[in-house]
Amino acid sequence: MGFGGEDEVAQARVNAFKQAYPGVKVSNAKGDFDAQQFLTALASGNPPDLVYMDRNLIGTYAKKGAVVPLEDCISQQKIDTSQYREAAMRSVTLGNKVYGIPEFYVVTTNLVDAKSLKAAGLSPSDIQTKDWQALKATSDKLFKKNGNKLERIGFDPKLPEYFPLWATANGATIIKEDGAPNLNDPKAVEALDFAISLINDQGGWTAFKSFRDSFDIFGEKNPLSAGSVVAFPMENWYVNVLRDFIPKGLQLDSTPFTDHDGKPVSMVGGSAWAIPKGSKNPNAACAWAKTLTDKATWMKAADARIAKVKKDNSFFTGLFTANKPADEAIKAKYLTNVPDAGFKRAIDNLYATLDTATALNPSPAGAEIDAAWHSAVTRALGGQPAQQALDQAQKEAEAAFTKANGNG
Repeated sequence: MGFGGEDEVAQARVNAFKQAYPGVKVSNAKGDFDAQQFLTALASGNPPDLVYMDRNLIGTYAKKGAVVPLEDCISQQKIDTSQYREAAMRSVTLGNKVYGIPEFYVVTTNLVDAKSLKAAGLSPSDIQTKDWQALKATSDKLFKKNGNKLERIGFDPKLPEYFPLWATANGATIIKEDGAPNLNDPKAVEALDFAISLINDQGGWTAFKSFRDSFDIFGEKNPLSAGSVVAFPMENWYVNVLRDFIPKGLQLDSTPFTDHDGKPVSMVGGSAWAIPKGSKNPNAACAWAKTLTDKATWMKAADARIAKVKKDNSFFTGLFTANKPADEAIKAKYLTNVPDAGFKRAIDNLYATLDTATALNPSPAGAEIDAAWHSAVTRALGGQPAQQALDQAQKEAEAAFTKANGNG
């Protein structure tokens, strides 16, 4: 459940499993992980054998007993967990037990429409997050509107979803080491205030959101090609999407998203394979999790991506997995020639974050904390003071954390 598995990278890995285990019949419902569907399947005593979910959710389902610890799976299948990046493993570990096998490794950097930037007389170095007041001034210069109609966003802070990135860049840890929420940390409030001020300077949330919702991020009129946004922090998979628009005139550039000291900052995202309680075929599920995330299989996935790249007369933009040796081998073998300088900078910036990127600390109330800060940021965008919104979120998250620990 939760695994679409439709692109060439997924298909190559599914095929690798089927070749290794011809006796196992594989079926997967299309579509992303759906919490309601998952809990209903569990309650009815008919859970999927395996579930693919965001690593931030693992703690919540582990604490509920909805997914099982994988110690037996790891020892029986001889899974070497040291191959996976530390931040990814930390996300799937609760109370010193591992509950998920990590898959992709999603990191972030600033992507820039170099054409609009140049036309405005600015350079890529003006797109930076070290000095927030300077960023505000740059964004104001790049912003364009005609009457009440927005024509171009200067810098999009990507709220609500990138609130943790801004908070982390400002020195806040919104989930403490022990999994307790820390959503109204003064540095998190300050970060939210600033990120919202970028939006308020560019027409306010209603107009900004409506303009942004009109974008076709996968099409020819994507915001960086259409000149609708000059810069935003964005995840690594998007560079692969944008590559197709170079022939149509896209000029991409990139700068690192940094903290106030100029050190690159990225949050780590990505999914993991977990085995639900009551899985009828846990051995095959464990073999699947191992096979789909090991180095040999990732190399096959890279081969499939390269074949597609050659067919499209294009170039490879990297493959970012939670398996460190696999990533290094893929990079060394295939990331040899990026003919476009701006794309090369974006790819280099993404690879530069891999060893320093941080994930939110795991929590037995991970899903509830996630929901609490999302709601708070949405309320703050709608006009509620950031302090008030995050104070309320902290109360909600604390209640969920207390309950998850059996004290409420």
